[in-house]
Amino acid sequence: MVIMIHPDYQYDSRLIPYAVGFLEEGVCDVIVGSRIRTRREALNCGMPIYKYIANRFLTLIENIILGQNLGDFHSGFRAYTREVIETIPYKQNSDDFVFDTEFLSQATFFGFRIGDVPIPTRYFDEASSINFTRSVKYGIQTLWVMAKFIIQKLGFFKFKIFSSTSLYINGK
Repeated sequence: MVIMIHPDYQYDSRLIPYAVGFLEEGVCDVIVGSRIRTRREALNCGMPIYKYIANRFLTLIENIILGQNLGDFHSGFRAYTREVIETIPYKQNSDDFVFDTEFLSQATFFGFRIGDVPIPTRYFDEASSINFTRSVKYGIQTLWVMAKFIIQKLGFFKFKIFSSTSLYINGK
């Protein structure tokens, strides 16, 4: 198992055993913590309104394109099985925030089961957070990843992030 929690102090690490339980029981291959159980809760916990709206829009688009039903594609609380980490060519991914979007797109592309669990979130002055300008860039990059996913699935072009890992393991 691999656990990934963004170091921005927004996520409660006490919930790790619950997320891992879904992986250990074979229910899912990837677990994402969903910060959005209700609009009121997300906003009352301090999520800026522009982030809430952008998250809802992007998550809807990603669910439609990827055929998923996640509540929050953009959470920094994640857990993966070893097989996921060994299969996905994540070293081909961006070094920017869009890495997480690429990773979940790859997980879908390679047929892994993705689920989510509710997690409370915290927004406060000491917590790091992506600013508005970076958020816009991230949103555009997320839409580009979705476009690449569609193009790859339709067979029009092959992108490295959706290529077989054996190409990279064998150094070809």
